[in-house]
Amino acid sequence: MERMIASFFGIGHLRPAPGTWGSAAAVALGVAAHEWLSPWLVPAGVVLAVLLGFWAVPRVLEGSADKDPSWIVIDEVAGQWLAMSFTVVPLARHGVSILDAWPGFVAPFLLFRLFDIWKPWLVGRADRRGGAAGVMLDDLWAGLFAGLVSVMLAGLYHAVLEPMLP
Repeated sequence: MERMIASFFGIGHLRPAPGTWGSAAAVALGVAAHEWLSPWLVPAGVVLAVLLGFWAVPRVLEGSADKDPSWIVIDEVAGQWLAMSFTVVPLARHGVSILDAWPGFVAPFLLFRLFDIWKPWLVGRADRRGGAAGVMLDDLWAGLFAGLVSVMLAGLYHAVLEPMLP
């Protein structure tokens, strides 16, 4: 069961770039949840993915020589949903479809992948921590940074660029 959770039901076994596949699956599920179920499932999904990740990852890593196997993507799912929550929540509060605000899921995806790969500041620090906590925390920091930058870019667009458009 813990391997299924850690790989996000097998998504982590897709190649190449399993982390990107895990993030893309999280975005697809987040968009679907926003449109057809409830946008509030995205932040709820963050909590669930974090709890399940902190439960499953230590069990999977136990006795493993590889302390951060690429097939573990529950951390990417949690981080990606965290990044998406920064746009999903305001869109939901204003009754706007995420499909009508399409950068609302593209920007968090691209920014999350950038921060997850680049590992600046606290992302890299968490990654160097190692173990299950490091596996999970670096992606949560990347998701937080991606979400914050997404909000800043949206604010810049709506405050500066949108008024200049015809």
